Amino acid sequence: MKTSDFFYDLPPELIAQTPLKDRSSSRLLILSKESGDIRHSVFSDIINHLSPGDCLVLNDTKVLPARLIGEKEGTGARVEFLLLSRKSDDKWEVILKPGKKCKPGVRVSFGDGKLKAEILETVNDGNRIVRFEYDGLFENVLDELGEMPLPPYITKKLEDRDRYQTVYSKHTGSAAAPTAGLHFTKELLKSIEDKGVKIAYVTLHVGLGTFRPVKVDDVENHKMHSEFYEITRETASLINSVKQSGKRVISVGTTSTRVLETVADPGGVLSEASGWTDIFIYPPYKFKCVDALITNFHLPESTLLMLVSAFSSKENIMRAYDEAVREKYRFFSFGDAMFIQ
Repeated sequence: MKTSDFFYDLPPELIAQTPLKDRSSSRLLILSKESGDIRHSVFSDIINHLSPGDCLVLNDTKVLPARLIGEKEGTGARVEFLLLSRKSDDKWEVILKPGKKCKPGVRVSFGDGKLKAEILETVNDGNRIVRFEYDGLFENVLDELGEMPLPPYITKKLEDRDRYQTVYSKHTGSAAAPTAGLHFTKELLKSIEDKGVKIAYVTLHVGLGTFRPVKVDDVENHKMHSEFYEITRETASLINSVKQSGKRVISVGTTSTRVLETVADPGGVLSEASGWTDIFIYPPYKFKCVDALITNFHLPESTLLMLVSAFSSKENIMRAYDEAVREKYRFFSFGDAMFIQ
């Protein structure tokens, strides 16, 4: 299967640059994964497509304000850090811009010295391992000095950085938001629970690799980035009981989906687990656990578009995307949603 099979034309004006004031007022395209039938609605109407006993699975990761702007000590040159992953208490893997002159031993200062960093070594893809120096808690310093690492296709400044967090975000560690969850409000989630729908949480810390393009011609040759995940015993037990009862497991987002499909055994049974996953889901793939999927509209030729194509079919998904373009849906992180059932 070719990467080019997942290309579609998207007018730039359909890329959502800002979030809507009301999270749940996004549009919702409802797609039958079997027949390909399409209906149009609004996201708040999702409750009418969920049944008592179903289970909604949400990714409760929280986005780090992982973009830091500092100055190189000695020269004052501007340096941008993008935090990727924590290696130990004060050591992080980061992307640097510009990186050419940032060799081991170089020191960078942020916020008039409130945070300092020393570059220790260069690793894969030119990334760096750095050691930070600060007073107090690193998370507090980062909250004060850091900016949200918005995707490169969003060029407008985010006025309220909480809009790049889900209302149920809990465990800090992501470099990007699990955007399918951005449509939920606390009120909508309560109404869903009151209807008798069960809500379960998993954690997957989204890496910046989620934005990296597929650079190979053949899909099978693409190597996925690894991301940390965790599912508790209680969550696994809840989802297993829902499956046993014949009700649906409805995954919110590709990140929740990747956790469930990583952990599920061939019979679809989950167990407590944590670790790193580089699962790559593309057609044809037989889903073991997930019965329905809430997702956003993804970039052309992306691994996320490949995953949703595996969940329905490439033909159904590409037809739905063409329909969304014609109907002027809003695309990508701050855009509208799709429910595949």
